[in-house]
Amino acid sequence: MRLLLCALLLGLTFSVSAQNVYNLIPAPKQLTPLEGKFIFKQGMTISIGDVVFEPVAKLLSQRCNASAGLTLPIRKGKSGRGIVFVTNNSLADEAYQLSIASGKIEIQAKTGQGAFYAIQSLLQLMPSQVYGTTREPIELSVPKCTIEDEPRFAYRGLMLDVGRHFFTLEEIKKYLDLMAMYKLNTFHWHLTEDQGWRIEIKKYPLLTKISSVRKESMLGHYGDDKYDGKPYGGFYTQEQIKEVVAYAASKYITVIPEIEMPGHSQAVLAAYPQFGANADKIYQVQTRWGVSEDVLFPREETFAFLEDVLTEVMALFPGQYIHVGGDECPKTQWKESRFCQDLIKKLGLKDEHELQSYFIGRIDKFISSKGRKLLGWDEILEGGLSPNATVMSWRGISGGIEAAKQDHDVVMSPNGDFYLDYYQDDPKNEPLAIGGYLTLEKCYSFDPNFPELTEKQAKHIIGVQANLWTEYVNNFSYAEYMTFPRALALSEVAWSAKTQKNYPEFKKRVKAQLPALDQLKVNYAKSFLNQP
Repeated sequence: MRLLLCALLLGLTFSVSAQNVYNLIPAPKQLTPLEGKFIFKQGMTISIGDVVFEPVAKLLSQRCNASAGLTLPIRKGKSGRGIVFVTNNSLADEAYQLSIASGKIEIQAKTGQGAFYAIQSLLQLMPSQVYGTTREPIELSVPKCTIEDEPRFAYRGLMLDVGRHFFTLEEIKKYLDLMAMYKLNTFHWHLTEDQGWRIEIKKYPLLTKISSVRKESMLGHYGDDKYDGKPYGGFYTQEQIKEVVAYAASKYITVIPEIEMPGHSQAVLAAYPQFGANADKIYQVQTRWGVSEDVLFPREETFAFLEDVLTEVMALFPGQYIHVGGDECPKTQWKESRFCQDLIKKLGLKDEHELQSYFIGRIDKFISSKGRKLLGWDEILEGGLSPNATVMSWRGISGGIEAAKQDHDVVMSPNGDFYLDYYQDDPKNEPLAIGGYLTLEKCYSFDPNFPELTEKQAKHIIGVQANLWTEYVNNFSYAEYMTFPRALALSEVAWSAKTQKNYPEFKKRVKAQLPALDQLKVNYAKSFLNQP
């Protein structure tokens, strides 16, 4: 009888333990599972020892109220029960410690940002209904555990191209919400393109009057030469930009603006042709996808224009980085230009690649004089890297490795691993996309650890980023579809240790995240469910 009782008790213990699951993304640095759970109850208090935690405490309180109708008052000072925020100055800025017991949840952090990430983990441990707004009387509970966590990389980015297709403020905010949920901290906003200029510059009103609208858009793939015949445009006012930047900051996300130069600038020339090859040429905002031969010319008036634009841009974006593109700049017009060839000789340059380096160097000097850092795609390596530039490596990893060897900071963003405009399943079963093939597993397999770099050089790899280009992504629902769940793989690559990576186990956690994404009405792709 005793043996039977012991067996029953042992089975009960395993049963209770088995109920506790911890489907966190990204995987925390260390999680110790415990038996039992903490249940949120009406009137339970949230105590904050430091005012820096108040916005985060409000976020938790509001979410519990919106989803389950619970009222959790916030009190300053220490408390023995409920939810308690504690300052721990020994932790790094983005680190946190989370301790969940039966009658108390303790969150330790040095900063509001660390506490914010603790809350994201706490919410993920709750029933998925916590992300809803029904105020239904559901039980909000979390499994007991202790977590010690901090990110692997400081830069964890996601880029959205609004130049090809435009998204509303509310859609941008939803994108930021989803980034924050998975601890991504950098939103790269691709604001200008051959096909459209999307940011108000008060000194140059034609950028929004002319450059923000193309007369039509392509239908089908590049080369099909089919068009819809409908004008397409949109731009953000400076007040709207400020609103997005402030909203992102409330989620501890830095917004990096990208102003493309010297290529991908045909929309600029449609309004201000004097900055291109021929001031008398009638340019139009590009209607075809792909790369335009029309580029900015390195004249003094062009640099004055760009400095004016960047001055207004820097006033709107307080982050350290200003992205200037620098990619896919055709050199044909420069080769055929007497002005450019004379300038190459005057400056003692070898060729047009070095002329582009001169162009980027001029802009780098200006940005640096304002206390900011230039960020550019890996083509800025061609012809020599500007002294203060940070490189975003998209054509594989070689450009990033070379930049790191030259002691420049690098964000790894290789197209084969992180271009979210690629198909994620058999094209026959997928909406129209640019091409390529990038599964959830392939995203997850990327590891920014490069044996060819010394320990000192490897420290220049500051993070990773995924990019959603939008030639074929013409609405926000489709943008969600292309981004999720692949952004979850990006999140774990950027945050979690290499030793924690296990795709089959990660895939199970992604499946467990789907009810939460359903609550948030995210149009995620399901193709990964049927892939090995």
